[in-house]
This record gives sequence, C-alpha cells and structure tokens, in this order.
Amino acid sequence: MGARTVLDVVRLSTAYLDDHGSESARLDAELLVAHALGITRLDVYLQYDRPLDDPELGAIRELLRRRGRGEPVAHLTGRREFHGRSFRVSPDVLIPRPETESLVERALVAARERTGPLRIADLGTGSGCLAISLACELPAATVIAVDLSPAALVVAAENAEALGVAERVLFVEGGWVDGLVADLDLVVSNPPYVTTAEMDELPRDVAFEPRLALDGGPDGLEPYRLLLPAVAEFSPRVRWVGLEVDSRRAAAVAEIAGALWPEAAVSIAADLAGRPRVVEVRLGEPG
Repeated sequence: MGARTVLDVVRLSTAYLDDHGSESARLDAELLVAHALGITRLDVYLQYDRPLDDPELGAIRELLRRRGRGEPVAHLTGRREFHGRSFRVSPDVLIPRPETESLVERALVAARERTGPLRIADLGTGSGCLAISLACELPAATVIAVDLSPAALVVAAENAEALGVAERVLFVEGGWVDGLVADLDLVVSNPPYVTTAEMDELPRDVAFEPRLALDGGPDGLEPYRLLLPAVAEFSPRVRWVGLEVDSRRAAAVAEIAGALWPEAAVSIAADLAGRPRVVEVRLGEPG
C-alpha cells in the first residue's frame, strides 16, 4: 500500500471524529490536518495528493486523539477566527463565538452615530475579541478592556499587539468597576450567563473553557445585576450599553436595564440565526 495522502488522512480523520462525537467532523479534520502540516485549510485541497511521512502522520494522530476526547479545536490550533480576524486563544479564555459578532455589529452602529473620539469599555474581555475588533474598526476609539483573569489578559494583550491596536487598548485586571470611568461613551460586555445548574449539562467541548467566563449564578443573571448598576454609578455619561445574553433570558436582562434606566430605550437584537442575542440600552441622543 502506498503512502497516505492528505486527502486520505482527511477522510479517515473525518470518520474517526464522527465516531467520537464531533458535530463538525469534516471541518475539524481539515483544520487539524492543516495545523499539523503548517498549511492553510485551502492548501489541504491544493495539496490533496501530497504523500505524508510518519512524523506528519504522528502529529495528526495526536491532535485527533485529543479532539476525540473532547478538547476544542481552537485549543488544539491556538487560533479562532472572529469578525474577519484571527485571534490567539488558550484554555484561559472563552473561545470567541460567531454569535458574539452580533454584539460587535450593534456596537459599531451605535459608535458610528457619534462624532469625534470615542471611549469604550469592554467588561470581561477574555481573549480581547470584542475590544480589539472595535478598536480595529474604529480608528478614533480607545478601549478599556477589563478582566479578572491575569492569564486571560496576557492572551488579549498579545492579540492587540498582533492586530496593531495595542496603543489604543488599555488592559485592566479587576472586576466590572475597574473598567469604568466617568467619560465613557459605550460599554460592551459578554458576561457569564450559563446557570450554575446548566454547567453540568454543557457540551463536553465547553468543559475545557474557564468556568469564570461561563457561570452566571443560579439563574444566569447575577453578572447583569452587578454590571448594570456599576455602569450607572461610575459612568454617568455613557450613552449606549450593549450586552450579549442567553436567548432564553434576553427579556429578563432587558427588564433589569429598564428598571435601572426608566427613560432609556431598551431593545433586543437578534443574531444571524434569528435568536435574541444582544440587549441594547440607549441612554441619550448621538453626539
């Protein structure tokens, strides 16, 4: 039998991952083969008939074994695409999700209604995907990105440097209040919103991610009850707040915001799948 080719290995890897519970076996196989070989996913097909040697096959097998045990592909490759850019990730940060891009889009709409320099806070920045995406898209903006985890902030700072916005993103270690200043224009956050009971029911991939970024307390709403009053107290000039939410609890988060700011326009925006995903609080006219 001749040497295994790239295409042979992708097919075999897909079957293996499908048998081991992956819901995106083909994609996972392509990404892991590409990573092991140091090529792009497109190159997997451009080099489909390339024979692989034993060290290359060994590297692929090791990645497949780890993925078969449930380890996320993003942890195995160390990268995740978000809003058109590649971010470094590690087990210290929540893996960026496509649905969070909806929060970026809503924040960009709010930001572009305003003139002049902007100051934005990203509360619970994790990998920095929100803060950095906004800094990349808004050259006149500076962003304060806060997180409780020093390890997460290391990852986020590396991403800011790699994407060329390190001079406009300030990373702060601490809680919600530590990222808030009086002259903020916009606040964004993707806080933990899984209930404590639901933590044990999450897909096995998610178990590899930091609990700190997931567990939102008994009803999944505790972070919002802490975050929103802090914004009101420490950033009285803020004009827009955007929060990612669990689609099942969007109305409850909107109710918390509405009770805190009775005069504000509170709305819920859907993600690309049509699920309620972003609670927006408009606190004043663009200026």
